[in-house]
Amino acid sequence: MNSSRFGSGRRAFLGLMGSAFFTTPGLFAEELLKPTPALTEGPFYPNKMPLDQDNDLIIIKDSTTPAVGQITHLTGRILTESGSPMKDATIEIWQCDANAVYLHTADSDKKQDQIDRNFQGFGRFTTGSTGEYRFRTIKPVPYPGRPAPHIHIKVKQGDRELLTTQLMIRGFAGNDRDGVFSHVRDPKLRERLVADFNPVPDSKMNELAASFDIVLGATPDERDMRRPGPRRS
Repeated sequence: MNSSRFGSGRRAFLGLMGSAFFTTPGLFAEELLKPTPALTEGPFYPNKMPLDQDNDLIIIKDSTTPAVGQITHLTGRILTESGSPMKDATIEIWQCDANAVYLHTADSDKKQDQIDRNFQGFGRFTTGSTGEYRFRTIKPVPYPGRPAPHIHIKVKQGDRELLTTQLMIRGFAGNDRDGVFSHVRDPKLRERLVADFNPVPDSKMNELAASFDIVLGATPDERDMRRPGPRRS
């Protein structure tokens, strides 16, 4: 694959996404958004971090060989319940490669002959003033035990973990058979955990785009602050 074409297409797409997705007018503060539901971290949060931890999971460092899989541009915003963008939040994503192998020794050590060594498996991004994030990764795939393809997500700010959840593909046939996703019984909550993976117009590499806004609910400390104090008689 021509690496300059690969990089050029990436830059052009990210520029387009930046102008299209992050100029939406703000929400009224009194109209609280519904928080993104939390889901299990799962057993395969990386126990040995890759040397490359940027937001491009397709290319590792200066390699010119991309990972196997359908390239997906995952973008969105991290918002508070009031709709305000959250600046300086760190979002992490991790997922298995196209051969269903995670970047975790409990999985990868058993599947040395299956690992896609060109897939980063984990990435980070820190939000700016508009709360946006962006990753280049692959479309997630199902694997034995998890019929719903998914991307794991963790949001942090400083030393605090604010949310751990998973993103599923809207309408995927395996979703209803997936033990984690089917545990969320409320259809409205399920809708906050899915996104469309749509073809990127005019992409010569059959790339996809998915947009997923993450709404953070109040932390335990913030909930305590909202509770009224004892009344004075």
